[in-house]
Order: sequence, then C-alpha cells, then structure tokens
Amino acid sequence: MYQDKTLVCKDCQNEFVFTAGEQEFYAEKGFENEPQRCKECRMARKNANRAPREMFTATCASCGGEAKVPFEPREDRPVYCSECFAKMREE
Repeated sequence: MYQDKTLVCKDCQNEFVFTAGEQEFYAEKGFENEPQRCKECRMARKNANRAPREMFTATCASCGGEAKVPFEPREDRPVYCSECFAKMREE
C-alpha cells in the first residue's frame, strides 16, 4: 500500500527517505503532513530546546569506581557505574 518516498529536508536540504513503515505509522497516528526534516535535523531541533543535564559523581557500590549519574546520590541507596548496572540487569 505504501511505498518509500524521497523527501528534501527543509533545514539542511539533504534528501531523506520517508519509508513505507514510517508512512503507515503516521497514518495510524492520524498525522496528515509528511515530515519536513531529516532524522538528524529533527533530533538537533528537539535537543536545542533541552537544558543540558547536570551530572553528579558517585562511587560505584559494586566495583568502587567513579560513576557519573544524572541524579543526586543519596547515602541510603547504592549507586552503580554503567558497567556494573548493565551486569546487574543481565542477571
């Protein structure tokens, strides 16, 4: 039913593909207009409005290494570095 379309980004003027799957998604959501920006420009525009995240430094409760986290650590809860956290999620 849908076929891939090549569109031109209104910001960077590069061509990008509006896939059949994306068109189907847009139709399911009731969107009537095609995207006007490529994925990179959409992400850049979205992130331009965001304030940078404040990162906090903590000591990993598992390996003792340095962990950078987007929240202020509390003494009553353990904090893990990204590697130890990933290992815990696998288990």
